[in-house]
Amino acid sequence: MKKLNVILVFDKDENKILMCKREKEPYKGKFNLVGGKVEKDEDELHAAYRELQEETGITNKDIKLTHIMNFQYEMSDMELEVYTGKLNKDVKLIEEVNKLFWLDKNENFFDINKFAGEGNIGHMLQQAEIHKKQLFNNS
Repeated sequence: MKKLNVILVFDKDENKILMCKREKEPYKGKFNLVGGKVEKDEDELHAAYRELQEETGITNKDIKLTHIMNFQYEMSDMELEVYTGKLNKDVKLIEEVNKLFWLDKNENFFDINKFAGEGNIGHMLQQAEIHKKQLFNNS
């Protein structure tokens, strides 16, 4: 089964979500979370940090990632792992391929005309919001 990951990155104030604008199919021209492929025999968390650094310049010194859910696509023989984290400081983003944007967390991430993933990004964000005290050690 092919494994992929996406990373839901909150800014340090938890007001904005880091998104990229897809340059290729699937979802060309739509906003998506950053992420990529998990290599064969690669530790999944390591893969999430690697992809995040490759696509944005954000390192494990800037953010602590937590695995929050998986989507399993049986018909496509694919599993999508979802990680989230909050930046611990402002960072200068370094774009790899896709242009990066900070979007307000109150956007309608269920809008399938604007966002990739048939509404899944909205679901991921809702889950992170429900559990944000546990995820981000808020009091």
